[in-house]
Amino acid sequence: MMKNDIPLISVIIVNYNGLHFLKEMMPTLMNQSLQDFEVILIDNASKDGSLEYLESCYPHVHLIKNSENFGFTANNQGMKIARGKYVVLINNDTILDHNFLCELVKPADVNPQVGMVAPKVLITDKPELIDSVGMNIYPDGMSRQRGRLEESIKYTKEEEIFVPSGCAGLYRKEMLGEIGYFDEDFFAYCEDTDLGMRGRIAGWKAELCPNALIYHYGSGSSGKFSPFKAFLVERNHFWVAIKNFPISVLIFLPFYTAYRYLVQIYGLVFRKGIGGQFIVEQSSFELLKILFRAYYSALSKLVPMIKKRNEVFKMRKVPIKEIRGWFKRFRASIKSIILTN
Repeated sequence: MMKNDIPLISVIIVNYNGLHFLKEMMPTLMNQSLQDFEVILIDNASKDGSLEYLESCYPHVHLIKNSENFGFTANNQGMKIARGKYVVLINNDTILDHNFLCELVKPADVNPQVGMVAPKVLITDKPELIDSVGMNIYPDGMSRQRGRLEESIKYTKEEEIFVPSGCAGLYRKEMLGEIGYFDEDFFAYCEDTDLGMRGRIAGWKAELCPNALIYHYGSGSSGKFSPFKAFLVERNHFWVAIKNFPISVLIFLPFYTAYRYLVQIYGLVFRKGIGGQFIVEQSSFELLKILFRAYYSALSKLVPMIKKRNEVFKMRKVPIKEIRGWFKRFRASIKSIILTN
């Protein structure tokens, strides 16, 4: 698989009971046109035969076997031992184009200031539609896939983005060595925005590589409208803001959050967007319980998050004015956050 003892790329995958996805994804990974890579797969205590399948069919894959589910931030276990110049994270519920890795490394090879690269992520069962071409940010810390549900013929040029989606993305190992890995307090969701913002604040760039194609099922392990996912997203977006937003942006967080909740109520009443779908599958009472639990959990770790914030801004290499500008250049609309599935 590798030309040398030290690979160019370390591909890292976290798996939790994803055997049915692995059987589709792994052949497309192993059949890449660029073969200079190692594979590190972290299994979060799967019970569906995932480990047996990997050990039988892919014995050269470096397996890390966890005795419990450490969530998406289990990627840290792989990043810490990755030997490649670049770390590529891919979800287990993806299918890779033959030239995915070959194309994905190009923007980082050309520009040493590029610390992150996002591919064009398409929806597996609707490949004419985009799942993401990077992430955008709403001023209360919520993030949303850029280009979500737009036609796949769009976004054909390499361009600067805010941050990659955790679904699939390249991270320069040098950058990770400088800023650290995923915040393990997050467990899952919004951790990609947090890591990406820390990289941007430290002066690294993020680019879209539209020729790197990957297909994504979406929420393969957690469930699209699960209460646990809703809890994590609502809690973690608050931590993203506390850790990474300039004070001049952070002071407006309550106003943007209040507006988001007003729009959320509209979505609930008229059964629109993610919130509306959640109510169909759960209940309004369940949603209120999630909100209270999320903010209680978020506030219980406010002091540690402020300490982490201090560390983030010690590494700052870009002007505060530039950071404020990101919230205009890369802003997620309230419609995309609330009213789009």
